[in-house]
Parts: sequence; structure tokens; C-alpha cells
Amino acid sequence: MIFGAHFYQLGFVLKIFTIVGARPQFIKASVVSRAIKKSECIDEVVLHTGQHFDQNMSDVFFEQLNIPRPDVRLDVNGGSHGEMTGRMLIEIERAIKDYAPDRVLVYGDTNSTLAGALAAAKLHVPVAHVEAGLRSFNMNMPEEINRILTDQLSDLLCCPTDAAVQNLNNEGFDSKPAKVLKVGDVMQDSALLFSKFALPPQGLGGQSNYVLATLHRAENTDDIGRLSSIVQALNAIHKNVAEVILPLHPRTRAAISDQGLDLDVKIIDPVGYFEMLWLLRNCGLVLTDSGGVQKEAFFFGKPCVTMRDETEWVELIEVGANVLVGADRDAIIEHVQLNIGRIVKDELSLYGGGKASGEIVRHLQG
Repeated sequence: MIFGAHFYQLGFVLKIFTIVGARPQFIKASVVSRAIKKSECIDEVVLHTGQHFDQNMSDVFFEQLNIPRPDVRLDVNGGSHGEMTGRMLIEIERAIKDYAPDRVLVYGDTNSTLAGALAAAKLHVPVAHVEAGLRSFNMNMPEEINRILTDQLSDLLCCPTDAAVQNLNNEGFDSKPAKVLKVGDVMQDSALLFSKFALPPQGLGGQSNYVLATLHRAENTDDIGRLSSIVQALNAIHKNVAEVILPLHPRTRAAISDQGLDLDVKIIDPVGYFEMLWLLRNCGLVLTDSGGVQKEAFFFGKPCVTMRDETEWVELIEVGANVLVGADRDAIIEHVQLNIGRIVKDELSLYGGGKASGEIVRHLQG
């Protein structure tokens, strides 16, 4: 199969079939789609699996961010991981047959990512994986399984960091025909591009130097010991260190209620991307168990304390921008006290400086 510039020289257009399933993937794909539009030899078709239905995906959201509306919209959500992935696989396979793309493009580590890569590989359509090579080395995480398998199915692996490239080389990719490329992180492209749209969540405005907390990972919410310890730490920080603002995930809210725990912080409803950018820009520290939020804290120069036992973003630990504290109450409080208000500088341009999407499109073109 002929790709990229050769395609254009012969008068052909390369058809890219982008598969996304969750709002973070739309945000990542949006900056790559912008770069694709600047290319004269790529045509993009977008499929949304429906894995996450987000009401923030309104007309205004699409228009302001210039995100291409999905050409194909599935409604596959709910059920077990296996059930969801299997249903997606069936529907994505049909869509690939209908559109006959030259390449499938997938993002991250969701069930949509794996289903898209697997459907494409079964139909012998080449796969490009954005955010390839990330590893937590925790096989209890569904995301770890998804990302490992997706990498194995891909022939173009777009890595955000040197560590991601090294992970793939350690797994033998340096002797495989697949291309392993360090392109930078598209989330930094997104944060830089869309920060001008940042706006305060309803009922907020004027706050600064607070602790922005997120808490949703099953390893924390489904373990009463870990959850109780984290809630105690949040309460102590809110009372003695700084205001804690917590956009609370419904599943986390239910877990806290079911366990009879008393959470005494500033709780707000889950927020959209623009609101999250505002919260990141104005906080003094990020306290999280999320993967992506660790990086977003760094993009805005904020220190991060991560309530996990491992992270995919090891370079943030190495440069002192992030610290792992697990669910240890005392460690959480201590590192929040030590780091709040500190300015984090990106002296090494760890994630490409906002140029990842252009690099990805350049390699798609060949």
C-alpha cells in the first residue's frame, strides 16, 4: 500500500478512519484533525463508539473547538469490559468495511481504542496508535491491557515521551517492522490551544491557590481502606492547609455515601473541559488519581500529588513535578503542604511543546 506524499503525487488522497469513544479522546483528536485539515493529501472519517456519553458535547463545544462531528456514531456503552469491547468490535468492523479506509487511527487506552485496533487488524487495515508505549506495569488496570494489546496491533506507534519509546524497545519493538516514533503529547497541544476558552465552573470565580482534587479510580473508590484514608486526608487539607475543590464523579459520590464517610470539602458537579482548564490554571496544586490530569497540571506549571502506587508518566516523577503517595493519609497531607503554590517549570520540553499533532500528521503522510 502506498502512503502519504506518494499518494498525493499520484493524485490520490489517504483516507484516515479515526476512532474515539470518550471526551478526552475527542479533545486529543481535535488538534490532530486541525493538523489533518492543513494537509492536502488526507481525508478523515471520524467514528464515535458512544462509550462515554457526555452532555458537554453540545453544539457550542463542537463549534468552539472546531472538532469534526462524527461521521459514524454508535451507541455502545454500559456492560462489562468484555461485553462492551465485543459489541464495539462488531460495529466498528462493519463501519471499516463500509468506508474502506487506508489507515485506522486510535487514541489512548479505552475499550474503544482496543476494539478499533482489533477490528482494523482483523481486516488488514494498518493501525496508528497515538499515546503508544505508556506503561503502568499494573495488569489489574483495564487500561494497561488495552494499551499493550493496541500497541501489538499497530504498525505506527506515536509515543509522547522517551520513556514510552523505551518501553516499546524493551518489549522488542526495535526489531519489529512497526515504526516507533517520539512525537510529543497531543494533550499539551490541546491545553495550549484551548486555554483561551477557559471559564469558571458555575458558582466559582476569584478563587486561587486552592487544591484541585479528582478522585475516581476504582482501586481507590472500591477499597474502603484506601477511600477512607483519602477522605480523611482531603478533610484535613481543606481544614488546615487550603480550600479543596473536588469535581465529584457520580460513582465516587455513591461509594463515599455507601461507606458512610463524611467528606467535608468544596464539592462541585463534574465539569467540562473549559471549566477544568480554568480550575487547573488557578489552583495552587493538583491532587489526583487520574492519568491525564497529572500531565495537565504540568502543562499549567502546577505541582501534582498523585494518589496512586504507580504512574505511566514517570518523567514527571523524575523531574520533581509529581509525587506518588498512594492512599497514605499522612503522605498525602505532607506532600500537599510541601508543594502547594510551587511553580513547576518545563525546562526539558518533556512533551513536545505543543507540536505533537503536526508531527503525527507528518508521519501519517509518510
